[in-house]
Amino acid sequence: MLRSDSHAAVAGVDAVALKPAEHDWTKIPDLHDAFETVTIDYEGREHLPDFDALADLADADREVRLTTPVRADGFDPVGDDSLSADLPEHVGRVVVAGHSAYLSETEAERAIAPRFGAAVAADGDAWVGTEGVERAALATGATQFELLARSTERTVRSLRAAGFDGEIAVYAPTVLSDDEDEILDAVGAYAARRRPVARALPEDAATDGTADGRAREVLSKAVRDYALVGDAETVGERVDALRAAGVDHVVAYPAAGLDAFLD
Repeated sequence: MLRSDSHAAVAGVDAVALKPAEHDWTKIPDLHDAFETVTIDYEGREHLPDFDALADLADADREVRLTTPVRADGFDPVGDDSLSADLPEHVGRVVVAGHSAYLSETEAERAIAPRFGAAVAADGDAWVGTEGVERAALATGATQFELLARSTERTVRSLRAAGFDGEIAVYAPTVLSDDEDEILDAVGAYAARRRPVARALPEDAATDGTADGRAREVLSKAVRDYALVGDAETVGERVDALRAAGVDHVVAYPAAGLDAFLD
């Protein structure tokens, strides 16, 4: 894999996930060449990138993928698929069920499994998000798009041992710093939303860099389970362990900002 002077690339990360409400996705050309893939999360229709502009940023050297929630109007492969139809052919997809925060009540009630099947049948190159719908995602046989967790390496080894030979991508919030306050400010709240962490935290505890005592102890461990944090060498060791387990792509979300991922 190509290595570079970018901290994230030195750490072995090969893909970047951008949030259009948070990151300037038009800076995709400024990302280092080592990042072979860029995914753009879905944060509601009001934050959808312009499709023509997105197509201009996808080229032979970098793959660009857009998250498309199969339950949302416009991306529903068994209903209103008008947005899917307008997506440029050379912009790839990450097919997901869709976060309830970005879905209407009607959309959130729609069945996921048949929509996954229809979406992958229409685009065999799609990645499929597994969060909360692991069996339906696995049934498609498409690239599995997992969230990093404490059990990820064990889960991936089990999939490989069971004969799954498709690709596996792992999404991880990433903070390229060894400053604990900065790490907790960026991903403490994210880790705190994970069920085992929420159970372990004291009631009403701070979840950012101001956390102390038992809360800080729990969060400092949790962010290392659910995110990639630390200097380039530390993150690189975790990435190497994921690859050794059978992960094909490590997709880093720049939780502390995009600057560390730019040339």
